[in-house]
Amino acid sequence: TFITYWPPTAKSGRLRLAVKDLIDMKGVVTTAGSEYFAKNSPPATRDARCLAIARERNVAIVGKANTTELAVGVSGLNPYFGTPKNPLTEKRDLIPGGSSCGSAVAVANGMADVAFGTDTGGSIRVPAACCGVFGLKTTFGLIPLDGVYPIAPNHLDTIGPLARDVPRLVQGMDLLQRGFAGRYHVAVVARPSAKGIKVGRLYVDGTDPKIERAIDRALAAKGFQVIKLDDAFKAKWVQAEKDGTTVAAASAWLSDAKFKSQPGIRTRTKAIVALGQFEYKVNYRDALRRRVAWQATVAEVFHHVDFIALPTMKKLPPTLPFFGGTAAFEAQVLALHNTAAVNLAGNPALAMPVPVEDRRIPVTSLQLIGPRSSEASLLNAGRLMETAARSR
Repeated sequence: TFITYWPPTAKSGRLRLAVKDLIDMKGVVTTAGSEYFAKNSPPATRDARCLAIARERNVAIVGKANTTELAVGVSGLNPYFGTPKNPLTEKRDLIPGGSSCGSAVAVANGMADVAFGTDTGGSIRVPAACCGVFGLKTTFGLIPLDGVYPIAPNHLDTIGPLARDVPRLVQGMDLLQRGFAGRYHVAVVARPSAKGIKVGRLYVDGTDPKIERAIDRALAAKGFQVIKLDDAFKAKWVQAEKDGTTVAAASAWLSDAKFKSQPGIRTRTKAIVALGQFEYKVNYRDALRRRVAWQATVAEVFHHVDFIALPTMKKLPPTLPFFGGTAAFEAQVLALHNTAAVNLAGNPALAMPVPVEDRRIPVTSLQLIGPRSSEASLLNAGRLMETAARSR
């Protein structure tokens, strides 16, 4: 779960915060989940800017959470530091999701109250979905990226909190954005119930029917006004999902190509980064060119609905491969995501657990997407969904 762990003092009463090891902490090596960085990088000389409020409030930072190497893997596998164990079910060894896998597991198993993760194409929401916790991808540009290992800082990268429930998630956001708790309180007062909240429901081809049913039940339980989004929007979503994945992969190549010959970088990581070189040469510019139109499309939808809802993942999390992962396995997991289109748009999105009728896995994940800078309203909607899920 952790690359570096500092057990908190018993009964200190301080909020326990886990920090993904892409985020600089003064005096600690930022490993980015890599043996090469762990052995060759000096300790950070200053904190990342996103830790400023946590430091002011004397929050107990309990460790640097594990991540996939260079944050490019989507399954959560890390052969050097070890793969965090997903606590969602004891019956199967499920992937913890990538790349904020350690952050998700830390809150899922109770080792932290809140964790900070990063999200370039789903790296907060997918681990949250795999581990049965809450994860918030914030609006692009809302939280400063200074001191955070880059993947696609000019287009996609965001920082956000993970937690086991909405109140803790609010605490996490209040550590990232000054005054957030007050804005959340205003949102709760403005919308104390789901009555009158319009949710645009998106159905994506290839999704497990029991997951779609779970999402629909969760939305109906509190009385949200659900409006099915049309096929024209779905087609644009599918293209944006491809484009977001392209921009993420190409950006990883731009950020990490300089490490392609380093002996401490795993072969699988090099293969994933090499795929980004192909995307950069062939599809990257067209994907960026379409981004403006996609952002306009999403903005137009929010003239008619308050939020968009769909599953975070098309399937329940798969089991860990018996002999270790490959680039092909990473591609199979990536195909299950419904997240990169949100990063391309720049909007905030909340992944939250909802019950699912499955003999092996108790929950799936609902993704709620909001207008830009609507994090407070989005978490209020999550609060309403959470009480609906608990009342079942």
